[in-house]
This record gives sequence, structure tokens and C-alpha cells, in this order.
Amino acid sequence: MKPGIHPAYEPVVFRDKAGDFAFLTRSTLTGEKTVEWEDGRTYPVVDVEISSASHPFYTGTARVLDTAGRVERFEKRYGRREAR
Repeated sequence: MKPGIHPAYEPVVFRDKAGDFAFLTRSTLTGEKTVEWEDGRTYPVVDVEISSASHPFYTGTARVLDTAGRVERFEKRYGRREAR
């Protein structure tokens, strides 16, 4: 890699406010705020709206849409298309 053209890739804490969940990873993002992590060190923190702790797909609260009945309702409402 060329020196001096890449952003700093350092440890950052991502905090999900909705799920009360935080994780430490490396990123080029930096935050204005800092937080003391479990290891006793202070890291910049980036607040996120949603993460795996609060996303409906990962928490098991996602709703499954009924796609099987949609075609039948469409055909009932507008009629079945004639074969060519």
C-alpha cells in the first residue's frame, strides 16, 4: 500500500442505542465521544441506529409476508391472463 494516502484503521467501539449493545472492532470511522471499554482502555465510540442486537431479522421478530396469496388475489381482482 502507498504510505500516507489511506485513513487510519484503528479500534473503535460501535454502540447500538436501541439494543443496549456495544462491540469493539477496527474501522476507519472515528467518533467525537470516547468510552472506557472492558479492557480498561479508552476508545472512540460511534453510535448506530441498528445492529444485530436490535434488527428484527436477527432477533427473530421479523414478519413473513404472504407472497403465495398475492398472485391469487391479483387474478381474482383483474382476471386471469389468456394463453396466447
